[in-house]
Amino acid sequence: MRTLIKNATIVNNGESLVGSLLLDGDRIGRVFIDDAPECAGDCEVVDATGAYLLPGVIDEHVHFREPGMTAKADMHTESMAAAAGGVTSVLDMPNVVPQTITVERWRERMDMAAGRMHVNYGFFIGATNDNLEEVLTMPGNEYPGVKLFMGSSTGNMLVDRREMLEQLFTAFAASPKPIMSHCEDTARINANMEQARRLYGDDPDIAHHSDIRDAEACWQSSVMAAELARTTGSRLHIAHISTERELSLLGGNVTGEACVAHLLYSSDDYARLRGRIKCNPSVKSAQDRDALRRAVADGRIECIATDHAPHLLAEKQGGAHIAVSGMPMVQFSLVSMLEMVDEGVLSMERMVQLMCHNPATLFGIRERGFIGEGMKADLVLVRRDDAPYTVMASQVLSKCGWSPREGDALHWRVISTWVNGHRVWDGTAVDIGVHGEALRFG
Repeated sequence: MRTLIKNATIVNNGESLVGSLLLDGDRIGRVFIDDAPECAGDCEVVDATGAYLLPGVIDEHVHFREPGMTAKADMHTESMAAAAGGVTSVLDMPNVVPQTITVERWRERMDMAAGRMHVNYGFFIGATNDNLEEVLTMPGNEYPGVKLFMGSSTGNMLVDRREMLEQLFTAFAASPKPIMSHCEDTARINANMEQARRLYGDDPDIAHHSDIRDAEACWQSSVMAAELARTTGSRLHIAHISTERELSLLGGNVTGEACVAHLLYSSDDYARLRGRIKCNPSVKSAQDRDALRRAVADGRIECIATDHAPHLLAEKQGGAHIAVSGMPMVQFSLVSMLEMVDEGVLSMERMVQLMCHNPATLFGIRERGFIGEGMKADLVLVRRDDAPYTVMASQVLSKCGWSPREGDALHWRVISTWVNGHRVWDGTAVDIGVHGEALRFG
């Protein structure tokens, strides 16, 4: 199996250069700059003139809902959506049913993914108030890190005991594994919800979601996490930063992730999109959104992810109390960020750093995230059309069947996606015969 991708603009390591790639089996065999070699014998040739060839996107933060919530999403459907969006590797979160909080449960999910996921995969183990010994038995080269909920979550995954937090951070002080934290202060959120329900009724309007899960709730929790990380020397990665103030905590062993939704939307958008953009942490003010955009451009934010979290559209109806939080985004994350490149929010080279290079480096993902000879052939080819197209529900491959981007006019398209040298997406359909591999770390 050999493929020659000719005359593409290759974006990699801060440069954009016209060249060609020869894929040999599951790896990148040769990189040719300013050259278009011939490919003799059994070789597929792809003319990429006018298109951009990027490393496959690594989405470090997804919820594919399996096991336990497969009515709204599963590994098969969501990895199809990922492939269609140019995402070639995903790191999945532990708050499924049953939760991934033991080595046994983690291995069960790895087995579920084998031969069913159409992109590469890794799974976090979740921290609880009483599973530290279990976490410390995880095989180091097979999982990306520990997910810590320092804000409200399902079941017993809220770690709210200071003693346990200190033990967890201390235990990982000498570890290359990051602790990835969801930071919101539960007590403040609960108090805000009680007050909102007194003022506005049992189910306050969706516009109040950002007042209930407010900036202060994020700040109080993130400050505690950053303090623990700096005291112990452990690596902290703050997930889905949503406020301008939290950016001041980043640096050294404390890194941060921005999610596409918080870069796209603000609380002003509730009037138009209602519960479709309800997520935790909430989208905040336009000032916060714009500060996050500046932070992805200047390097304070380390990674861009999606927090892809599908729900049935019926579950998104209602107000701040009833509508569930989370949205599907993995299929449209790359094209959304490319539109921001057009808007001047950040450069394409910087976008590739945030969505491909940095996730690979931060989590120690082997042989992926860059374009180079000998690397795994995870690639995405994108093209900009002068005439925009409108996103429609019929295009959505996630099982939930909807996207907050429906009705939006976009110019960028994912033309092809390769996973381990196999073209899994050809611009119109996913080849379900192509499957990803378990990622290796370290």
